[in-house]
Amino acid sequence: MTPVDALARGERLRPGARVAVVAPSGPVPEERLAAGLDILRGWGLEPVVAPHVLDSHPTLGHLAGADRARARDLTEAWCDPTVSAVLCARGGFGAQRMADLVDWAAIRAAGPKAFVGYSDVTALHEALAVRAGFAGLHGPMVAAGTFLSDPATQESLRATLLEPESVRTLAPETARTLVPGRARGVTLGGCASLLAADLGTPHGRPSARGGLLFLEDVGEEPYRLDRILTQLLRSGWLDGVAGIGLGSWEECGPYEEVRAVLADRLGGLGVPVVEEMGFGHSPTARTVPLGVPAVLDADTGTLTLDVPALR
Repeated sequence: MTPVDALARGERLRPGARVAVVAPSGPVPEERLAAGLDILRGWGLEPVVAPHVLDSHPTLGHLAGADRARARDLTEAWCDPTVSAVLCARGGFGAQRMADLVDWAAIRAAGPKAFVGYSDVTALHEALAVRAGFAGLHGPMVAAGTFLSDPATQESLRATLLEPESVRTLAPETARTLVPGRARGVTLGGCASLLAADLGTPHGRPSARGGLLFLEDVGEEPYRLDRILTQLLRSGWLDGVAGIGLGSWEECGPYEEVRAVLADRLGGLGVPVVEEMGFGHSPTARTVPLGVPAVLDADTGTLTLDVPALR
């Protein structure tokens, strides 16, 4: 299996940049979208809402419109030369359903852009990496409650988009050593259950070998997290991973029980592991660049990027 490679980065945003908002997963509450758009405008950006963002699927209420419509929104937003970044409105479920309907050849031809999302959007981060060779930003969605309510979450994304050289180091105060050590690699990851669900699919990433893997999840009880991590282990997907950063495990049960599973399943890999790095479904969701070479130091609880997240 080939190691995880550095990916092509999009350009940093400038004041006045047009940013497209898409809804690849669940339905989007209109009032929360409006509040998120106001935050983006406050940063000097010009948000453009894709045509189907406020749609609802005709029969499946957990989806934001039809699969083909959501895929078309993403393709058209990415291929619009006046759009500098593509931001997801919310997570939920649905990205896997539309991932194979996206025109990846057109997206590759359009070149890299800043792409922001997490949770269900993990499926699209993986698709962008494998099918287009593009980096992404594991960061908050425009209509997500954390983005709307937490200034630290907002500032982490704003700085990454507009001043990426200022956030070359992620050093959350909550970070703790689970397994000591220091490792170099290219960042990847996201929602653990989505990574496991990608296994065996025609375009799934074959391995995390050589990478710095960032994992988090929500609503998965300890035994289910055990099953997810065991699947990643049994498949060989974790063979050769260089280091692991762990984010939030909201609604996954008492943290001591979750921690016991993480230590049991990941501690035997013999690589540095940092816990509680403050990204994902947490009260503060820091933005973590994906596809960028970096150093993970489990002794100091830091991630240091070799280059800014955006060019």
